[in-house]
Amino acid sequence: MKTLIPVTLTALALIGGTLTAVTRETDRDAPMAPEGNESIVLGMGCFWGAQKRMGALPGVIDTQVGYAGGDLPNPTYEGILGAERGGTGGRNHAEVVKVTFDPAQTSVEQILIGFWENHDPTQGNRQGNDIGSNYRSAIYYTNERQHTMAEHTRMAYQQALSAAGHGPISTEIAPLRAFYPAEAYHQDYLRKHPQGYCGLGGTKVPFPGHRPAAPVASTPLDGAALAADRQLVMFEAEDCPFCKQFEQEVLDHWQTDVPIARTRSTQPPTGWTLAKSVWASPTLVLFQQGRETARYTGYDGDQSRFWTWLGQQLLSPEQRRIAYAADTEPPFTGSLLDNQAPGTYVDPVSGAPLFRSEGKFHSGSGWPSFFEPVPGALSLRPDDGLGMHRVEVRSASSGIHLGHVFDDGPPPSGKRYCINSAVLRFVPDR
Repeated sequence: MKTLIPVTLTALALIGGTLTAVTRETDRDAPMAPEGNESIVLGMGCFWGAQKRMGALPGVIDTQVGYAGGDLPNPTYEGILGAERGGTGGRNHAEVVKVTFDPAQTSVEQILIGFWENHDPTQGNRQGNDIGSNYRSAIYYTNERQHTMAEHTRMAYQQALSAAGHGPISTEIAPLRAFYPAEAYHQDYLRKHPQGYCGLGGTKVPFPGHRPAAPVASTPLDGAALAADRQLVMFEAEDCPFCKQFEQEVLDHWQTDVPIARTRSTQPPTGWTLAKSVWASPTLVLFQQGRETARYTGYDGDQSRFWTWLGQQLLSPEQRRIAYAADTEPPFTGSLLDNQAPGTYVDPVSGAPLFRSEGKFHSGSGWPSFFEPVPGALSLRPDDGLGMHRVEVRSASSGIHLGHVFDDGPPPSGKRYCINSAVLRFVPDR
């Protein structure tokens, strides 16, 4: 049995961008995480089950249950229950788990996929049989990269949930103000009491593009279980290094709204037809109404070639002229020019987020204008065409042409990203 050694743990508070500490006494044996690791704080209902589920994810090196997101100073378990019964004013804390992971082994995206799949984020102030705001679903991020990925994965999972008949996600997404470690007897509770109540089951809806670690089926896919309108199928082989490379470089970051399925069979999904036999792996086949309409054979690490192929299938002629010939839509004609709804503007090919609605402004130029992109979403290159010196804006994920950036935008960036509506897809906040 593990010996519990009295130590002092700290509650991390994000104040002015700097993590400060609020100390609390506990007897949990919790050594400091090695330098270079990253933490995010998640609420999934009862923190016993949350710790068990998140601690089982690959790349997670430590988990710790606690309280966050409320106004009660130095919260305790009994204090939070009392606050939920109306004993104190202010917002109550949520039961949370601080997940520390090694970025060399996993990513915040994979952690958040595990978060979404391992609880029901549509239940509001409850989770299973546990009812109260202290059991709310929550993501408390510690940097803007986590914030961006939280919003993006929420958006992607909402689409999957809606398609499966579930309601809107109610998850709170906010910066971490403070994390208070819970009492020692709550730490690793289900490891110490295997028959204890967990309360987490999830919705059974997989995150889009997220594939289980189990082997890919070698039998034909069931056509009735796939998307009839438009479906990608990846035909692969068991010992295929290029398949694994494609998985790591493309599939692990799949964000487009075209569903993709995988099979080691060379036969089409049941009831569907291939235009010709599959002879190499990986082969990506696009089906529409159960019939092959296009295919991409082989992969050698050239991601731009794959995205260009996919874009040629998904985009309209006007979109293709802009995306691949750097054409421009006429001013004041774009469908998103006057859009002011809250949401995210994404790449129409890769699905990657490009801009948030908070970064959009009226420039009077005739094209949608933004002063701030999503971090890492764009690539810039000089454009000396048409007798002018400009800076071209492209999507970093798919490489498509979006527009140009100028130095006449508003504070704080002073930039004006002048973007064509036709190469943006708007996903409203739920």
